[in-house]
Amino acid sequence: MEHINWYPGHMKKTRELIQENLKLTDIVIEVVDARIPISSRNPVIDELIKNKRRIIVLNKGDLADRAANDAWVEFFKNNGSDALTMNCMSGSGVARLLKLLVTIQEEKNEGKIRKRSLRMMIVGVPNVGKSSLINRLTGKKSAKTGNKPGVTRGKQWLNLENDMQLLDTPGILWPKFEDPKAGLNLAFCGSIKDEILDTANLAIELIKVLQTDYPKLLKDRYKLTALGETPLETMELIAEKRGFIQPGKRIDYERTGRTLMDEFRAGTIGKITLEKCCK
Repeated sequence: MEHINWYPGHMKKTRELIQENLKLTDIVIEVVDARIPISSRNPVIDELIKNKRRIIVLNKGDLADRAANDAWVEFFKNNGSDALTMNCMSGSGVARLLKLLVTIQEEKNEGKIRKRSLRMMIVGVPNVGKSSLINRLTGKKSAKTGNKPGVTRGKQWLNLENDMQLLDTPGILWPKFEDPKAGLNLAFCGSIKDEILDTANLAIELIKVLQTDYPKLLKDRYKLTALGETPLETMELIAEKRGFIQPGKRIDYERTGRTLMDEFRAGTIGKITLEKCCK
């Protein structure tokens, strides 16, 4: 596939928003996709927040390989950030995050006469689950959520029940993905709008990865006795198994691709991590 380039105008404003409000916050919560912990981290965010204390939330951990989750948490901790795995939709991990935030607040107020509530900023690329996390932390639907990137708009200061405050920001991608693999990984996981992508070709690229790293899950999900010699052949075998055949015995590549992408994103193919931890 060609290089993916997606940088809506509001993302430039988001960068400015982060720069303007960073000095008002004590900590940054960076939400990443547990299936692609590196590709779903924006280097622009690193550049902006610099040495500000950070918690990395590996969201959608329920969709990722458990052993890989543990390895990534350890990796981020060894590199100076707090880290934990969560499922922001179900609320799994919220109690651990709140406990960590309380500990950080107590550390910041230690020895001070005037106690101050912790102020935090939540950042991340589109569709990693920031809005779901905010709704869990505030106990109400404060932020819009959706399964398409780019739902959140504008600046919102929100109050938690324990009087902590958080600033939500819209998702921010960078102008061009220098590594084509990062762009593909984001597309696989739904952080780039499907409307600008060729779903069938994207599915072939995903099959290429799964054939190498998770061949058994692919065979079991689609009841294949063997995978094709190429990703395209495997896609055609999946289409035949699912009955995605058009008149004239033509493969419906679009429907097959869309089904495969939907099932990967929903976790029905299995628990998959596309990026292995780099020690």
